[in-house]
Parts: sequence; C-alpha cells; structure tokens
Amino acid sequence: MKIAVVSDIHANLHALEAVLAAIAVESPDEVWSLGDVVGYGAFPNRCASLIAAQVTVGLAGNHDLAAIGKLSIGEFSADAAIAARWTANELDANAREYLNGLGPEQQRPGADLFHGSPRDPVWDYVLSNETARESLVLTTAPIVLVGHTHVPLALAEDDGDLVGGIATDGATVELDGRWLLNPGSVGQPRDGDPRASWLLIDLAERRASFRRTAYDVEAAQAAIRAVALPDTLASRLSLGV
Repeated sequence: MKIAVVSDIHANLHALEAVLAAIAVESPDEVWSLGDVVGYGAFPNRCASLIAAQVTVGLAGNHDLAAIGKLSIGEFSADAAIAARWTANELDANAREYLNGLGPEQQRPGADLFHGSPRDPVWDYVLSNETARESLVLTTAPIVLVGHTHVPLALAEDDGDLVGGIATDGATVELDGRWLLNPGSVGQPRDGDPRASWLLIDLAERRASFRRTAYDVEAAQAAIRAVALPDTLASRLSLGV
C-alpha cells in the first residue's frame, strides 16, 4: 500500500495543484492530509474542495479550526490573525462543512496521525528531541505522523537515542522500528527550501521518501497581495521561511 501524505497547505492553490499532479504520477492507494488546509493563502475554498475530493484521511489544523469558529483567533500572531479573519469571511458553505467534519487527530492501521503532536494535537510543535521522544512514548503505532511545523522531519529511537532529523528532498528512510515523520508544508515551507514538501510512504516496501515539488511561487504571491493579506505572507514564500 502506498500513501501520499500532505500537510499545511494554507490555501496555496498553486502549490497544492502542483503537488497533487506529482502525487498522481505515483498512483498512491490513499492520500492523507495532516491539516491546515486554509489560512495565510488566497484560495481557501478551492483548496478545501480539492482536498475534500482527493484525500482519504483528513485532519483539522489550528488555522482550519479558527476559520470555522472552533478556535479563538486571539491565540494567533498578528499576521496570522488577519489571515484567519479574512479566511473566516471568505469560506463558502461547502468548505465550511468539510472543515467542520475534521478533527486534529486520527488513527489508521499502523499509523497515528496528529496535526500538532500526541501531547497537544492542535498546538504542539515537534521541534525538539524531547518533544519527539515524548510523542513516541505517548503512541504505539509504528509510524507517527505530525504536521504544524512546516519542516520535514524523520526521527526514530535507537537504543534510547533519537536518530535522524530534518529531511531534505529525496531523503529516504527504511521503516524498521518506530518513526516519527513530518511531511513538511505544501503551501508555506519553513526549512529554507521554497518548493512544496510532501511525503510518500510505501508500506509494502517499508520505506518513506520525502519529495519537493516546484510551483509558481510568484503567482501565489500575487494572489495573496491581490486580496490585501499581509505582504509578509507573500514574501516569505520565495524564501521558504
């Protein structure tokens, strides 16, 4: 069974369409989304529609929950709050209904899925060895999938030590033992590489590979500016931060 995993699309339609085209080439059996379909970007409705149509398993992220009124926008930074309010006003009924049906965590055979982490599925960032180790302790599945940080990550415990780290384009891990994996962000990468990030898992081969897909960053930036969202949300796309 092959599974494509995406996360943190953030209403970046240009990135999402490019990634879905790349995923189609691989012909996976399922596509999983770890949340934050909306927020920051200019196309929340179209991104929600695409994800609803093509994803087998979907989670809600903090931006999704804020957009449908399940999370206080007051918990966001200034630019994120502006984008969240704009998104909440922009959502159509279909997008709202889809996002309303999602939660921040889910289990599948052989995998535990979280937007944040097992400690806090909505808000927790797995950015340290301590958080990664605790996330593995709190779960039992061979594969633990997290999003939220926008940084692709592959970590495993080996004789009490954590091995692995940030996963670059083309990085492949053999899924022996237990692994914590983050596919990175489709719509707003923050690891210095502006290309959209995603993950392909082959359960039969017990292998996971990290992928990067180029997209029209300038068009995504122009769309953000056209709807008068904060310029930092556009400018950061070309830097991958």
